[in-house]
Amino acid sequence: MTFAADGQPQPPRQIRVPRKRSPLAITAIVLGVLVVIAVIAANIWTEIAWYRQVGFVDVVWTQWLARGVLFAVFGGIAALAVWGSLQIAKRARPARSDGRSSLDRYREQIQPLEKAVTIMLPILVGLVAGGAMASQWQDFLLYLNRADFGTSDPQFGLDASFYVFELPVYRSIVAYVLSIAILCAIVAAFIHLLYGSISGGGRKFIASRGARVQLAVLGLIVMIGVAANYWLDRFSLLTAQGELIYGASYTDVNAVLPSRGILAGIAIIVGLMFLVVIWRPDWRIPIIGVGLMVIAAVTIGGIYPSIVQRFQVNPNEQELETEYIQRNIDSTLVAYGLDDVEFTPYDATTQAEADALRADAETTAQIRLLDPNIVGPAFQQLQQNKQYYTFNDQLVVDRYDVGGESQDTVIAVRELNLDGLDQSSRNWVNDTTVYTHGFGVVAAYGNVVTSDGQPSFYEGGIPSSGLLDDYEPRIYFGQNLPPYSIVGAPEGTTPWELDYPDDGSTTGQQNTTYTGDGGPSIGNIFQSVMYAISFGEEQILFSDRVTSESQILYHRDPLERVARVAPYLEFDSTAYPAVVDGRVVWVVDGYTTTSEYPYSSQVNASAVFAGQVDELQPRLLNYVRNSVKATVDAYDGSVTLYAWDEEDPILQAWQSVFPTEYHSISEISSDLMSHLRYPEDLFQIQRYQLARYHVTDAASFFSQGDFWQVPEDPNDASSLQPSYYLTLQMPGQDDPTFSLTSNYIPAGTSPRNILTGYLAVNSETGNAEGEVDPDYGTLRLLELPRDTTIPGPGQVQNNFNADSDAQTVLNLLRSGESTVENGNLLTLPVGGGLLYVQPVYVQASTGTQVPLLRKVFVSFGDEVGFADTLGEALDQVFGEGASDGATDPDAGVDGDAVDDGLTDGGTDDGSSETPDATPDPEPTSTPDATEAPDVAEARAALNEALDRAQQAIDDGNAALADGDFAAYGEAQAALDEALQDAVTASDQLDAALAAAGA
Repeated sequence: MTFAADGQPQPPRQIRVPRKRSPLAITAIVLGVLVVIAVIAANIWTEIAWYRQVGFVDVVWTQWLARGVLFAVFGGIAALAVWGSLQIAKRARPARSDGRSSLDRYREQIQPLEKAVTIMLPILVGLVAGGAMASQWQDFLLYLNRADFGTSDPQFGLDASFYVFELPVYRSIVAYVLSIAILCAIVAAFIHLLYGSISGGGRKFIASRGARVQLAVLGLIVMIGVAANYWLDRFSLLTAQGELIYGASYTDVNAVLPSRGILAGIAIIVGLMFLVVIWRPDWRIPIIGVGLMVIAAVTIGGIYPSIVQRFQVNPNEQELETEYIQRNIDSTLVAYGLDDVEFTPYDATTQAEADALRADAETTAQIRLLDPNIVGPAFQQLQQNKQYYTFNDQLVVDRYDVGGESQDTVIAVRELNLDGLDQSSRNWVNDTTVYTHGFGVVAAYGNVVTSDGQPSFYEGGIPSSGLLDDYEPRIYFGQNLPPYSIVGAPEGTTPWELDYPDDGSTTGQQNTTYTGDGGPSIGNIFQSVMYAISFGEEQILFSDRVTSESQILYHRDPLERVARVAPYLEFDSTAYPAVVDGRVVWVVDGYTTTSEYPYSSQVNASAVFAGQVDELQPRLLNYVRNSVKATVDAYDGSVTLYAWDEEDPILQAWQSVFPTEYHSISEISSDLMSHLRYPEDLFQIQRYQLARYHVTDAASFFSQGDFWQVPEDPNDASSLQPSYYLTLQMPGQDDPTFSLTSNYIPAGTSPRNILTGYLAVNSETGNAEGEVDPDYGTLRLLELPRDTTIPGPGQVQNNFNADSDAQTVLNLLRSGESTVENGNLLTLPVGGGLLYVQPVYVQASTGTQVPLLRKVFVSFGDEVGFADTLGEALDQVFGEGASDGATDPDAGVDGDAVDDGLTDGGTDDGSSETPDATPDPEPTSTPDATEAPDVAEARAALNEALDRAQQAIDDGNAALADGDFAAYGEAQAALDEALQDAVTASDQLDAALAAAGA
């Protein structure tokens, strides 16, 4: 027994026996750690394997290296700064007194954690700061490889590269230094207070010399950071949204700008005032300085500019802001590539003349009647062939050389749709190793349909046949494919990949083995294990289908594939297919953008470019260039990047970062060149900006009296009218060109739907020699006379809907089991005015739906034509024979176009199940014997016409059941004739009844 100093016995000391850790728990922890390490290692290894296979491994290494260096440098500096601040503060604490202060108990409680906090806090700060700076790796790489724009801002005379490449980095560094300095000051003050280096109460405040030195230096650093921030704010005025314009306004230049310089100087003075504390322990000096700086910031930086704006600018705003509005106009036009727009006053006539179309015969002959946004189901039903194939709902408009002439074409790729398989057929082997690719493209004339209103295909079927040159039809990379497929097998192995269905084969299909180089190898056990772990799929490891020759194909979507090899670009929302040099390739347009171009107005491109819309972080930009054209081979997935705009400084900077990634325009083949086009997303942004910035005079811009807007889609008021690809000849052009077009109407909350402008851009990229067309990308804007009312799209659609003759026919088509859908409302400058053309489709309202082109609307001025064919509708507007030579005689719903037998094979059994597009006619009453002879005659004629329509419907259905398409076409022609006669008889009956009533 032991005794205390006072002689009292002490209780026996308890010996703590350490608890033995459970071997099972230790094993579980170790296994958990190993699993996490294995998953991380597998993901890193497979990531590198993918980039190495596609030939862009430098992208991932450069990105990781840049992130790593930034993380290490800035994270290390932040951690070291916080750690140093802690250490200096701890060493400056005074010796412990014998008495006990009110903070002693807190010190005692914190002391056991002191070492852990000293280590963990700097590490935590370093991780956060390093991660934040590493996320800006693109800004730093651009800064290190910056190139001049060759344009100077009108305020400071600095090249635009300063704002795009340098200013973002300077601001990041200043924000970083300021944040770390403030954090270090807070941490140091806390330590000094806790350990007694700072003490006092009431009005008395005492700090040790060590505390004064450290806090004074940190105060100086903070004030230098504030001063640098104020100084950089001077330049940021040129890249900020103002009340009137984007960029610095009169008040900004004459009040805010000098105030920022003054406040920067005050901040430096206040920083020096902190140093005074080192020799004179009076904290009132810097505190007074900070207070005066705050007052100056409020008065000089806030109140003074408000006074200038209210009492000097607002009463004279137009005169004072003219210079700055002009800066905004000029910079915006340059930043969006709108500085070379060809403005043409277009004195459009509204009177249709018989000979008006002859001068525009080539344009009229190419009018696209096939709407790519509507005819998707027709492609699906007529060319799907099997339930496991599919087409995109929105098809693509391109142009191909058919019969020696350029032909506007609607084209689609036949891809896989595993959801179309029976559930009993869905298993890992089938999904991954059997159904691995789509097959072939389907192409239809844009301006011609078959006699029954179906698309007129000139390429299609399985195996692919038609008028296109031979090409590799297998689609291993596309937009509707499984997440991954495993392909390849040793030579001599019986193929197990389904190639295409073949009724002539004993198995009902042809099989194939992939021979390309489209994915990383998984031919050995290590590779299989890595992918099994990364994909979370053990079948990869145990399946006999994974052989020494196996490859794994993933990241198969063209947009995703290109975005991964060029993560610093924005991409068009549409990747479109083209048959080029014997291959199917996907073409993707890439953009270089920035939101830092001085004086240029911003747009929110969140809903434009490819990718998810992030409402919290909108994708703002005020400069854009279509600087890159990319292709993805649909068979082997190879990605090729072409430097399309080699003059773009942002692209030049990225080419310095990745010097081996880009091919020059001269390496683009003539075949590929003929299928490149002006990108739709860029055109959408440009047409939005041009709605205001076609006004290039500052005074007129200020009044906003001539601002325009894109009209609503006549078929969908919830969205704007889309732009359309079609071949046309603009005033001033020598020949028709493949173009992208859009309309303008006056701006306003309730705008008049009259046409004020028509915009078209030449989308013809090059010639047969592979040379870029010098006219490519030329924007032409027709400005319509303000004293002439040209109907806009909404007004034209209203005229179509109000046409009694047309609606009588359409109501007959709508009744029963059919629906009517309006196609794209195209606008073309022909005949000295603006011609509107709209195809009308009919399809079954339920069941199998195949939209058939049945009618065509035409409008010129206030005249409306409605007929079976485009030529007939034009003749109704311009006079009989007006369309002779201006349209293909077969272009319309009863034109017997070339289809090469490609409309067969619409369903799995080889039959084409075109739905009954015309309803049963309503029964009519028997003529009353007492009614007037002309009334009775008209009623009898109507009944007879309706009876013939019903008989034509019955004949058509019977022909479809027998697979007799010739008879079906004859029945449809008879149906059209009967409906026309019914409309005529209905008009005669109305007139006779009116006369009898009179």
